[in-house]
Amino acid sequence: MGDYADRVFAVVRQVPRGKVATYGQIARLIGAPRSARYVGYALRGNPSPGQDAGDIPCHRVVFKDGRMASGFAFGGEEVQRSMLQEEGVAFDDEGRVLMDRFQWSGAPATGEGDTDGSVPLGPPPDFDWKAELGED
Repeated sequence: MGDYADRVFAVVRQVPRGKVATYGQIARLIGAPRSARYVGYALRGNPSPGQDAGDIPCHRVVFKDGRMASGFAFGGEEVQRSMLQEEGVAFDDEGRVLMDRFQWSGAPATGEGDTDGSVPLGPPPDFDWKAELGED
């Protein structure tokens, strides 16, 4: 699918069971801030969705407010919610993931990390979080 999608898939594979990441978070982690929409496009073409080892668990990617994509490509919003619930993710009364409890920190689940440096595990050192989040 291309380098961008490969980088997205590599990071999404690192999101641990029972945690979620946002589209924007994935974009930042691959070093392409402000490209959250393209993360969604890449995940729509996921060649191996699922929860098993080796799969790309795209169901673990949600909007920053905890909403799920209404067009979840592999069965719809209810399937995504069900998959997350099976992993222990909880939701508020409006059906949004409780992000303060279940958002992934971005750290590798095993502590091993990316050994070849091809997938950044954080934004560049000069990354301006306030500007990115519109808080300046």
